[in-house]
Amino acid sequence: MGVRAGSGGQVLTLDTLVRLRRGLRTPGTPRPFRLPVPEGMTVPLGCDAVAVPARLGPQVMSRLPRPGCVYADEAHWWWLVPADSDYALEWPAPAQYATGAVVPDAPVVPDLLHRPEGTVPYTPPIPLYLAVCRLTGTTPVWSRPVRA
Repeated sequence: MGVRAGSGGQVLTLDTLVRLRRGLRTPGTPRPFRLPVPEGMTVPLGCDAVAVPARLGPQVMSRLPRPGCVYADEAHWWWLVPADSDYALEWPAPAQYATGAVVPDAPVVPDLLHRPEGTVPYTPPIPLYLAVCRLTGTTPVWSRPVRA
């Protein structure tokens, strides 16, 4: 599929349009990137990520019975979770949910802080969600009153 530029010019494919868009970034602008899954690990359920501000990272970590891969930079701590771990959950602010484990606007790839034993990099999403809710003073979605 292509788009014809002008009235008789060149055909622009989706690949060309993507390359053109990427070329519009100014030097020094952080680019989004995917958190790397450590070598030897597999992601059979797909992979997303949940981030909290770095000041909350150690507190969240201490509340998790079985953390998966955890990454950190100066601003955030990131936990790998199975894809669609945001289904029917409203992750409380200031947490950020990153589909595909794509980290937006970070200047560098965060460092791997924790790697679990085994071949699966996931942190179970429900304990992570509950820890984040507790630290942010948010009532979990299933405990909120139902509105008519």
